[in-house]
Amino acid sequence: MTQNTRAVVLASGGMDSATAAYEAQAQGYDELFLLHTSYGQQTEAREHDCAQALAAHVEAADFLHIETSHLSEIGASSLTDQEMEVTDADMDSDEIPSSYVPFRNANLLSMAVSYAEANECSAVFIGAHSEDFAGYPDCRPAFFDAFQQVVDVGTKPATSITMEAPFVEWSKTDIAERGLELDVPYEDTWSCYRAEAPACGTCDSCAFRLRAFQELDARDPIEYAERPSYVE
Repeated sequence: MTQNTRAVVLASGGMDSATAAYEAQAQGYDELFLLHTSYGQQTEAREHDCAQALAAHVEAADFLHIETSHLSEIGASSLTDQEMEVTDADMDSDEIPSSYVPFRNANLLSMAVSYAEANECSAVFIGAHSEDFAGYPDCRPAFFDAFQQVVDVGTKPATSITMEAPFVEWSKTDIAERGLELDVPYEDTWSCYRAEAPACGTCDSCAFRLRAFQELDARDPIEYAERPSYVE
């Protein structure tokens, strides 16, 4: 039986999902269907531009952009609620950060599975990693295992779609190292929670990203308002 080489990649516009797309190609998936969603996040325009750039870089079979404004209307996240402050990074905290969007990944993966089933794809890739699930409950390995069961039960009998979170046990540094090996165009990715240009350099997402590059003694190619050192 010929391997199905079609896969959906959740493309946020960030470095993790970009690396996941290149990893999917490295694993033999040569027809990528990229799904990007805008949910009222403060940097949605820049993220959309970066997701579109990724689609061009990987010569995607399709690029689907969906508005998911209900996540903004639900609120309770500093990414979508203008009344909530995007805080500076506290990389040692065990608390769920204010940037957590309630149950976001379940919403996004549901759409990705619909997209995958409609296009006869055999996998859905997401770039979640270990430093994500330290703070975000819907990035834990157990969540993806449970969601796989939902997919198996909730799709057609002939459908076979695998949830792929290849970096779920990796650090951000591991992802950056793999991405540099794969020549991922990180200059066309965006991670900042606060600004569309330049990146702030101090929010959680900027801090983890900068630390990854700093630990690899590599320069992050995007522009920052400031580049604090996050390595000891």
